[in-house]
Order: sequence, then C-alpha cells, then structure tokens
Amino acid sequence: MTVPQFSRPGAIDLSAFRAPASPPPGAGGTHPGGGGPYAFDVVGEQALRADVVERSMSVVVLVSFWSAQAPGAVEINTTLTKLSTEFAGRFLFARVDVGAQPQLAQALGIPQVPLVVAALRGQLAPLLQDPLPEAEMRAIIEQVLQAAAANGISGTASPVGPTADKDSDALVEEPESKHPAAEAALLSGDLDTAIAAYSEALQATPGDEEAVLGLAQAELLKRTQGVDPAAARQEAARNPDAVEAQTLVADLELLDGQVDDAFSRLIELVRRTAGDEREAARRHLVELFLLVGDSDLRVLKARQSLANALF
Repeated sequence: MTVPQFSRPGAIDLSAFRAPASPPPGAGGTHPGGGGPYAFDVVGEQALRADVVERSMSVVVLVSFWSAQAPGAVEINTTLTKLSTEFAGRFLFARVDVGAQPQLAQALGIPQVPLVVAALRGQLAPLLQDPLPEAEMRAIIEQVLQAAAANGISGTASPVGPTADKDSDALVEEPESKHPAAEAALLSGDLDTAIAAYSEALQATPGDEEAVLGLAQAELLKRTQGVDPAAARQEAARNPDAVEAQTLVADLELLDGQVDDAFSRLIELVRRTAGDEREAARRHLVELFLLVGDSDLRVLKARQSLANALF
C-alpha cells in the first residue's frame, strides 16, 4: 500500500535533488565506508539522489550527517550500522561525511552535526543529534518504521554494503498489491474511484486488511482535501465540543505527523460528550488507530486512555 505523500513538521524537502529521469537505485557509485550489508556512505550529489532520495520512495532510509571531529558522531554511526544489519533491510543506513562534503550540508540546510534524519518520500525528518543507548535507538527506529508503514512505505531493501554481491543492483521489493486498480487511483489522487474500488473489495471479501487500510487512507485524504488548516483550527477552537470540527482537525494533525495531538484531541472530546456525539468521536478515533497501526506504542497508550475516558 502507498499513499501520495509523507510529511511532518520540520521535514527538509529533498525534491530539488531528484533527477529529472530517475536513476536506478545504487547508481551513485561505490560506498567506501562499508561496515554492514545495509549501510553505505554517500559521496556526491548524484549518489544522494540515487542512494537516498530514490530509495526513500519505497523504503525507509536513515541518514547520518556526521564528521570525525563531531563528538558522538562515530558512536551514533557504529550503533546504527549494527542495527541496520539487525533489521535486515527494513531500513537502509546512509552516512554523509559533511567534513569532507560541506557543500551537501550547506545545500540541505543541515544546522549542525551529528544529525540523524529519516528520509521518507524525498523528505528528511530530524530524529536525533546525540548518541543514545542501543535500546533507545532501536525503539526510535521501530516507531519510524511503524509510521512509515501507515503511510505505505513498507519495502525491504536488498543488501547494498560491502557484503552484498558486487553485481547486485540492490533493488527494493514491495509486496504486490491485491487491489492494483484501487491503489493506482489512490496514488493518482482519484480518491472517489479509490474509495469505490476499496469498498467493492470489502463487499466481496469482508475483513480484507489491505482494503480496510486503503479505504481508511482514501477517506482520510478525501475528508481533508482542500481544507484550510488555519480556518479548521479556528473553527475547532470556537466549538470545542463540535464533533465534526474536532475530528477534522484531528485528521489534519495525523497527516502532519502530530499523532499524539490527534489522539488526545479526540480522547478529550469523548470525555466531554455523550450519546451519539460521543460514539461518533470514538469511532473516528478508532479509525485513526487503524491508520497508525495497532502495534504502535502511541496507539496502545491511547487505547488505554480511551478506555478510561469511556468508563
């Protein structure tokens, strides 16, 4: 499953680095840094396009902007290289030595190093700047992967590092969609067609997980299409107990990556309302849980808070 856009506040747009004709993954040259089958070094703008931007369309790429002179940078790289091997292709780890390539850091507006970001659909979302215990880094990676999967980025990469076959092109493979026509409509922004196609699939096979998720994604995008976020927030502030106004802002918050804010907004709405309004708010919140994923720690926490609000 794929949705048209992944975005979060503070993301750094990499679209300017996309080549007019997309080069195949791995076209950026060799990766002299080595260190693991799913870790590599990025040398030059062409490699940034091919090895980070293009790959990030299908698989999560964590990027470390580092320098040998920056305290903690080597420690961060060592831990993430190890974890990239452990996760076996669920994410790739790219290292950009800005000490040797200051022009890349300047072009991307990297404020300081070390800095680790997640590359998703051509955008860089900052993750961390200081070394963390391995367990904490692992937990952060799991959260990034869950958020990416909720937005359709669930590919698994082939090895790209020095232990990979030197003739391998490190292609990224994604599971084949069971509903290609519906997915194509969703990707093209034809949301009415996507909704109709996924609804038809669910009539034929109730409980089809891919169709359930696809329909929820299409309906979310349909509800927020053409909405002025500022106006929607003003309306919600004026009417704190209006279910339609609050659920719309929760949708916008979810799309912006403000998952906890969206959940909290609807949990408090459930707490304040009763009857049909409370049930409408609860159902909407449960649909947002589906979009994020039941295994996400934020969903587990919010489910407990919802139960407390209900009872």
